[in-house]
Amino acid sequence: MIVWINGASGAGKTTTARELVGLIPDSTLYDPALTGTHLRGLLPPKHLADVDGYQELAIWRRLVVDTAAALLAELGGVLVVPMTLLRQEYRDEIFGGLAARRIPVRQVLLRPEETILRRRIAHRAAPAAATSTIPTVPTGPTVPTGPTVPTGPGANGDSCPDADAPTGPTAPTDSTHSTDAYRAALDWLAEDALVLDTTRLDPRQTAQRIADAVRTGEARACEIVQTPEPTRETVAAGVLLFDAADRVLLVDPTYKPGWEFPGGVVEPGEAPARAGVREVAEELGITLDRLPRLLVVDWEPPRPPGYGGLRLLFDGGLLDGDPARRVLLPGAELRAWRFVGEQEARDLLPPQRYERLRWALRARERGRAHYLEAGVPL
Repeated sequence: MIVWINGASGAGKTTTARELVGLIPDSTLYDPALTGTHLRGLLPPKHLADVDGYQELAIWRRLVVDTAAALLAELGGVLVVPMTLLRQEYRDEIFGGLAARRIPVRQVLLRPEETILRRRIAHRAAPAAATSTIPTVPTGPTVPTGPTVPTGPGANGDSCPDADAPTGPTAPTDSTHSTDAYRAALDWLAEDALVLDTTRLDPRQTAQRIADAVRTGEARACEIVQTPEPTRETVAAGVLLFDAADRVLLVDPTYKPGWEFPGGVVEPGEAPARAGVREVAEELGITLDRLPRLLVVDWEPPRPPGYGGLRLLFDGGLLDGDPARRVLLPGAELRAWRFVGEQEARDLLPPQRYERLRWALRARERGRAHYLEAGVPL
């Protein structure tokens, strides 16, 4: 099990986590910011120049999942993780990866009054700006590998103005970026986290409150769907559903970043078109009255850690009447749905998924299916 302590910079996550490991038996502290610190020393500068913070690096998000799983496999017990996650797609990706490994996550959101947050951030930012304390990890043989890993300002999510802010000397030192992002994220953060008002609690009291909530079950496991990771190439069937304006329906999964088509992996011995019908019923509560027509077959090449495979898109036809009265989302798997035009779909879908949709729409217009490889028709 993981106890994930979330909150804005200055909320006291790291100090609370250190207290918590003394209260929960057989628990270990893992700070994912240390992974980000070392990545800055491992990755070439040109790779880092395109991002504003290590949380934007896909390798960091993947390593957080892999490291947490490896620590639990080695040590067992409970992993206490203090880390700010204010972008929902990053939270979904990390928690979804942990759920795929059957690791439950109990998330706690520390929420002191905003005036306290701003005061703490301003207090930390002033000396940080004066002394440039954001660490740079050596790239030679002297890279710290043991207890000497930096743990001071900038080495964890609570010791710099913003855990997802730029990590070089030009990192922002005011509280605007952090508190604005935190305020914008509060609605979805509170959906599956135990929210603690820590305005009048010190770190020890906060840790005791968390330990009691974990013990009693008040801090519940996040309802992120547990989708097993594939061990080989897969076949997946998606179904395009349209409204009267010819817009296509997309869904927002909780367990991975980016919007998606209704659908899923074809089970062994299952026909792909029937798999699409089954997935539409399971995901949207809609029963299709006929087998959908094939629009696109796309071969997705393996990109580690993914295995790739065949991705099929079918035409599920028009949802007549009022679709809003018919769609029933499973909360643990899908967060939202919407009808979108092709241009809006470009902004919501990952690039290769959008190319798949684009050619599926062309196939629908022309009345013949297209074969693609990595989103490119052949």
